[in-house]
Amino acid sequence: MTQPNILQILVDDMGYGDFGLFNGGLCRTPALDHLAQSGICFTQHYSGSAVCAPARAALLTGRYPHRTGAIDTLEGRGLDRIALRERTVADLLKAEGYATGLIGKWHNGALDLRYHPNRRGYDEFVGFRGGWQDYYQWQLDANNSTLEADGRYLTDVFTDEAVAFITRHRQEPWYLHLAYNAPHFPLQAPEEEIQPYREAGGYTEGVCRLYAMIRRVDRGLEQILASLDSLGLADNTLVMFTSDNGPQFGGEGDLCTTRYNCGYAGAKGVVYEGGIRVPMLLRWPAGLPADGRWCGETVHFTDWLPTLLRAVGSQVPAELTLDGADALDAIRGEATLADRPRFWQWNRYTPVGTSNAAMRDGDWKLVRPSIRESMRLTEADLAMDRELKYEQAKHSEIARTPEPEREIPPPPPPQLYNLAQDPLETRDLAAQDPGRTARMLRHLETWFAEVEAERRSIEDVW
Repeated sequence: MTQPNILQILVDDMGYGDFGLFNGGLCRTPALDHLAQSGICFTQHYSGSAVCAPARAALLTGRYPHRTGAIDTLEGRGLDRIALRERTVADLLKAEGYATGLIGKWHNGALDLRYHPNRRGYDEFVGFRGGWQDYYQWQLDANNSTLEADGRYLTDVFTDEAVAFITRHRQEPWYLHLAYNAPHFPLQAPEEEIQPYREAGGYTEGVCRLYAMIRRVDRGLEQILASLDSLGLADNTLVMFTSDNGPQFGGEGDLCTTRYNCGYAGAKGVVYEGGIRVPMLLRWPAGLPADGRWCGETVHFTDWLPTLLRAVGSQVPAELTLDGADALDAIRGEATLADRPRFWQWNRYTPVGTSNAAMRDGDWKLVRPSIRESMRLTEADLAMDRELKYEQAKHSEIARTPEPEREIPPPPPPQLYNLAQDPLETRDLAAQDPGRTARMLRHLETWFAEVEAERRSIEDVW
């Protein structure tokens, strides 16, 4: 079998409950539903973080985000950057002779050209380098040239660019990372997509818009899959579809965005299942069973780099130390993926290990709830973040002012859940099993100290 093409689709802030397949038809996602029914659907698939920049770093490097330096979404402070010493999946596939492309959202180095996608393994880039863009008044980077808005809806632009990339490289192996920013804020969609949900009734305006944004992504997926068929590439193209983290809840005024997410606790930003357990659909007719199988293996974002290298007949370079493991045999149903602990932690600015951290070990999950003082942003940083989206020319380098001073109070007690019995995390068992709680807490603390020490060793000139 020749090397497969790889289409790695990553959406932004989409949970299991945003698929018609999982929400009883609350929204329409026929292309996604078909992809699930014709490939493999994962039921215990985890992001690398509860927010996007760190999650993307884990997916692209096979390493926990702290190790890479991408610890927060604040591109204006450089906290979104994958350190220059890291190698991405694009770097590794390019070395295997693949044409590599990134279309859409980067958010792993918005400022400073050393962190530009073209220097991180991607031959071609059309998208934006920060955390979000307006869907109509967009401004894109095309291999370090500027594309101005032309009236098209941004999701459609990315779909068109993806089809063009696939067509252009149809005679050679290619890897395309298609990173739709939908359904991330701002909640904008074509009126013809919003109106059916308004007419149906029972939805907030925010949810109408969110479901409309998702429907447009679904139409884009349909168009891209049709292009694979027409070019004769579908059989040997590995298609992946996942989300960077769970859905965004809350909102502003009448755009409240609370929506269904299968009952999972929490949402984007926290390490409960609703923030880190994310969909993954996989289809590769030439290399995987195409029977609509449900895969219950616990697979983490860091597992995909070694898994993709194995799929293309390569292996992880000896000098790279990964946190993920090759899951291909387990995905094929030929083996069971060995259990090993998985970890998460995220807060604003410098990491605080006692806040918003979690560890999963087999069926058991330990959670350290978030500490409010560690999750706050200053008004100045919020303003800078918005300005970077609409007035990018005002910022050519990161802010170098000190982080805001803060006093972090003692953490609340850790929580313990058995996910096999209680996937919705409704019953805290910490008091009933203090021995397990203490052991897992020590393991989590040891992990945090290790990855933080590696982060602090990064020598990039900031």
